[in-house]
Amino acid sequence: MTAAAGPPVRLGLLGCADIALRRVLPAVARLPRLSLTGVASRDPERAGRVAARFGGRPAAHYEQLLAREDVDAVYVPLPTALHAEWVERALAAGKHVLAEKPLTADPAVTEALVARARAAGLVLHENFMFLHHARQRRVRRLLESGAIGEPRAFFAAFAIPPRDRSDIRYQAALGGGARLDVGAYPVRAALYFLGPTTQVVGSSLRYEEASGVDVAGGALVYRPDGVVGQLVFGLDHAYTSRYELLGTEGRITVDRAFTPPADHAPVIRLERGAHTEELVLEPDDQCANTLTAFADAVLHGRTGADPSLVHQARLLDDVRRLAAVTGAHGAGASR
Repeated sequence: MTAAAGPPVRLGLLGCADIALRRVLPAVARLPRLSLTGVASRDPERAGRVAARFGGRPAAHYEQLLAREDVDAVYVPLPTALHAEWVERALAAGKHVLAEKPLTADPAVTEALVARARAAGLVLHENFMFLHHARQRRVRRLLESGAIGEPRAFFAAFAIPPRDRSDIRYQAALGGGARLDVGAYPVRAALYFLGPTTQVVGSSLRYEEASGVDVAGGALVYRPDGVVGQLVFGLDHAYTSRYELLGTEGRITVDRAFTPPADHAPVIRLERGAHTEELVLEPDDQCANTLTAFADAVLHGRTGADPSLVHQARLLDDVRRLAAVTGAHGAGASR
């Protein structure tokens, strides 16, 4: 990777979540366009340990990090329920923001934050890394070239096995649940491949009695030209991460679609009639790509947010709004 022209974006970490330590900060350390200059945590000792490991100076609390002049932008991997407050505070402090997905649990709040970033001339990105993997761009090119004819249907699933119940995914007050965690991926993939006219027309959610969060669900999506989609997600399944596009002349299938390791050689399976071809691509680091895209937007003044961010929030909320609910909220009830 070529060196960045000029000084890098000085990044602050707002919350020492697992994904930050496991994926994001190691990638930041490899990228010349970014420099970790500050780390904040609710636990100052934890902030100190993370700073000692990855660089930067620890901050006593989130507000102190946002007040620092050596921080241009912040990465916010806090629980979903805390995103709205701290993204808003970061924008008010004049910081560019990369926030974990989903940006918020409320489309109206998401829209307000997008408007605020645009008005302030700040970058606001939502951290859907898979969108920055080369495989998705290759699939799009195949679709545009007519490799499977006219699109007719889209299928996507992202599901993981159960975790320890202390995990934030099972804490309703922190924005837990399958819809906001793993469900956001197939919804975003549908929007990416089917386009801005995509609508949710039906859904279901299954709630767990003990935690009160949704642990499984699905949705039907529709495009006005008749293309349909089926989305599945959950927190108590065999691990599944895939999507499929069905056309008039063929089918594209992608496995390990949403969180492939940086060293994974991705495969696109293309079927046309009796012929099946496996397109093996070079490994691609979607985490590094995402961070580079964010840094480039800051460095080159491409401010504001992707317009699809608000559409994504509305679709994800429609999954909740239209859901037939089973489990803790009453079997067969409509929510």
